[in-house]
This record gives sequence, structure tokens and C-alpha cells, in this order.
Amino acid sequence: MPELPEVEALRVFLDDHLVGKEIARVLPLAISVLKTYDPPLTVLEGERVTSVARHGKFLDIEAGGLHLCTHLARAGWLRWKDTFPAAPPRPGKGPLALRLVTKDGDGFDLTEMGTKKSLSVHLVHDPMEVPGIARLGPDPLADSFDRAAFTALLAGARRQIKGALRDQSLIAGVGNAYSDEILHVARMSPFKRTADLDEDDVTRLYTALRTTLKDAVDRSSGVEAGKLKAEKKSGMRVHGRTGEACPVCGDTILEVSFSDSSLQYCPTCQTGGKPLADRRLSKFLK
Repeated sequence: MPELPEVEALRVFLDDHLVGKEIARVLPLAISVLKTYDPPLTVLEGERVTSVARHGKFLDIEAGGLHLCTHLARAGWLRWKDTFPAAPPRPGKGPLALRLVTKDGDGFDLTEMGTKKSLSVHLVHDPMEVPGIARLGPDPLADSFDRAAFTALLAGARRQIKGALRDQSLIAGVGNAYSDEILHVARMSPFKRTADLDEDDVTRLYTALRTTLKDAVDRSSGVEAGKLKAEKKSGMRVHGRTGEACPVCGDTILEVSFSDSSLQYCPTCQTGGKPLADRRLSKFLK
């Protein structure tokens, strides 16, 4: 799933490649992708793109006073193209969900792999009309997101820290992958409870949150949209690396599986050498 660093990199890419261009057409090609119908997408034709913003994991393309807001979900992606075939694509064929073409002939496709279709597009007058954006917590890379703000958020969370980091209404933009990375940098169990964090824990977690995301954004800076997925994977220390050696201590990276996802961690760095039990079989070890 694209998370804050990848979506921020896409925002920068679109800011360079799309802003200032006139939209020729926007074609929804998957019945599930478009979540709004008024105003229709046709009103964007002839409008010039004025800005591209990011709200958590949402992209926000502004044109003609309207906002085309996209959430790529788990298996979605944005693919920039310098040219498109003359014939329009056939709806419902393959992973193609939406196409935006400019008067210059370039633009992008939104694609989504797999059978579960969760990619969403909203065309609204105000981004806050999109429910997923309206409920977002603060951006962890914002200047106003200091340690005091982070401490206040955790004080009201009272849950396992892995879940708190992934809660978009608490902190915007962090998902499964980067929460694993943040907790590894903080040397903290994913199932430590927020109520059990002392002052040193909060400081380490806050620092890990900011540095991990900033480093990922810096790595993605200037990377072409089509290469961002590979860049994300190459930068991971523990996430998606079950069975490999921890780059810090050399211990074997372990995994806990859930019904629709998994997490990875280093026992030596994060849990005092103790493996975490699979939730499907027994209770978590602390």
C-alpha cells in the first residue's frame, strides 16, 4: 500500500509534470472507482491544473476550483504516460481504473491489481467533503507536529502502539509497512501499549516516527513515479523481510500474521529476544 512517503513523492512528481496543464478528458474505467457523481468528471475538461496537494495518503489535484481526490488503497498505483493510444480503453478490462489526459497528450492512469477493488476517486468542491480526508489526524511531518502534540495524541489512544500508529484519525499517512519500520528504529514491541510508554519511550518513538518518514521522503525525492515501489521496498529494514538478517543486530526477522496482513520485527531489537506468538494461535507475548 502506498503510504505517506510514496504519496508525497507522487505529489512532487505531479507538481512538476501536471500543474499548469489543461485537462482534455478524465475517463473512469472501473465502475467501483468513482465515489461522487455531482459535479461530473466532464466539468474538468478544459480546466487547468493549479495545484497538487497531499492529505495523509490522499492525492488532491485542483483544477477549475474543484478537487480530484484519490486514495490508492492497498493495490492501487498512479502510472504517468507521455502518450496514449488514439482509441479509448475499454471499461472493465484489466487493472485500469481511471485515465486523465492533458491537452499536451500526456497524463496518468490509475490502476489497481487484484480482485478487491478499494481505490477511490472523489470530485468535490472542498477536500473536506471526502470522508476519509475529513477524519484525518495531523500530518506527522508538519512543523506543528512536535513532541508535545504527539504526547497528547498518545495519551488519548490507550491501545497497542502498532495500531495507534496506523490509525489515520490519530496520525495521517502511516500504514502497515512504515509502522513496522518506525517501531524497529524505536526498538519497541509492536504490541506495547500506549499507556505503558514512559517519557523515554515517547521521545524514542517520536524521533523514530519523524526520522523514518523524512528519510523515506528524501530517498523518494526525484524518483520517477514508475520506480517508487521498488525504492520503497529497497529501503525497508524489517517490513517484508521475514527470515532475513536484521541490519542492526543480525538476528532473524520474524513475522506475525493476521487474516489480511502481517507485520515483521526483530526479536533482539524490539522484544528482548522473545518471539511474538501468532495471534491466530495464542495470545501475544509482551
